[in-house]
Amino acid sequence: MRKFLVITIPIVTLAFFVLIMLSSSILKGSLGKDDNIPESIELIIQDVESENWESASDKTENLSNVWEKVVKRIQFSSERDEINSFDTSIARLRGAIMAKDKSSSFMQLNEAYEHWEGLGK
Repeated sequence: MRKFLVITIPIVTLAFFVLIMLSSSILKGSLGKDDNIPESIELIIQDVESENWESASDKTENLSNVWEKVVKRIQFSSERDEINSFDTSIARLRGAIMAKDKSSSFMQLNEAYEHWEGLGK
């Protein structure tokens, strides 16, 4: 029995950690109605296109809140650099929206979307 436990516990533990490390593509998906990152980005793009800056600012704050929920799920299975880059894109997006700069907003939104796609690969 001891030999069984000595072999089984490390194998089960390693398998569990491997599953966690490979689960980012599953965990980054939307698990509810209020944690869909691509949809949030699309809504901000629509507001920037129509130059509705107040709504874009509100939706950027919503995107930031949604990101805080999602990052807790994927922090162990995604690269830290991609997570930090997405945070930076959101911060730059806030600045572009405050400046009411359409082209910078689009650049940051597309960059954020690319970082989102890069998570879990």
